[in-house]
Order: sequence, then C-alpha cells, then structure tokens
Amino acid sequence: MSNYNNNKVISAIIIASITGLFLVACGDQQKKSPAIKIPVQQYKQAKILQGSVQDAKGPVREGEIKVEDSTGHVVASASLEGSKNYSVTIPAGTTLPIVITVKPKGSSEKLIAAVISTAVSRYDISPLTTKIAKRAKELGGYTHAHMVMAADNTVGVPDANKTSTGFRGDPTKQYGGWH
Repeated sequence: MSNYNNNKVISAIIIASITGLFLVACGDQQKKSPAIKIPVQQYKQAKILQGSVQDAKGPVREGEIKVEDSTGHVVASASLEGSKNYSVTIPAGTTLPIVITVKPKGSSEKLIAAVISTAVSRYDISPLTTKIAKRAKELGGYTHAHMVMAADNTVGVPDANKTSTGFRGDPTKQYGGWH
C-alpha cells in the first residue's frame, strides 16, 4: 500500500477514534445506557465491497478471500489472481458485523478486516486492520465502540508534535534550548 493510502487509512482511524472518545466520554456520565444506540445494520440490497490487500512484505497478489457473518457462515468469497485488488458481492439481507478474511497463498497468517457499517464499501486489508479487528474482538466483539477503542489503542499517534518538522520558531529555544 502506498504512503498515500496508509495516510488515508490512518486519518480515517484517527477521525473515528476522536469521535469515539467523545462518545465514550458521554457514556461515562450515564453508566446505565450507552450514549448512542447503533441499530443492527443490514444490507437492504446486494453490496460490492472492494479494496486492496497488503501484508508485511508488500502487496498480496495471490490468495483466497472469505466473508463471514457473525455466526461464521460464509456469505461471499473471491480470489486474488495476480492483483492486490479484490471485489466481493455481499448478498442483500446480510446482517453486520461481517469479517473479510484473506489467506495469502503460501502463508499461514490470515489478514482480516471487520465490517461494521453499511455506508462504507472500501476495505483495504493489512496487518494494521488485522490488529484492530483482533483487538476489537478481545474487547467484546465487532461493535462501533470496540472498533474505535481498538483503533485508538493500536495506532500510535503522538500526544503532541515532538519533532522539529512542524516547528516554526527559533530552534535554540525549542524544548528549552540546545542540549
């Protein structure tokens, strides 16, 4: 995946994390009911999900893709054949969450991405999405709140700009002067 796509994915995760932090903060004040109740989502008509696949070594061009619902039933499948890009059609009536699993040819590691919204149709699958999905499952399942917390805990974002890249002043005074 290119730096541009990595930045897009990380930006989307950061935005979702910030939104989730506000939702979690609101929920702490009212322990008895969640801040926002998200209804069960279901595809009303067939939906094409697409994206690209990358592992730690780079683009994955050969492999099997399976899409499973929460009961483990395979609702769609596809193959990567010489391209890192995939496309699968999810049947109408499929209830979320669903999980897209990619088994790269010749690898024992599976890559996954959890789908929790009918509004999104592009899912790039990578070790990062795998970490986020696994962490969300550990937190209790593929819910919006768990995905936001998992993304927040998985993506390393500095608390502040601690590099000189964004500094626009006297470098001898940054961080208390030269050390």
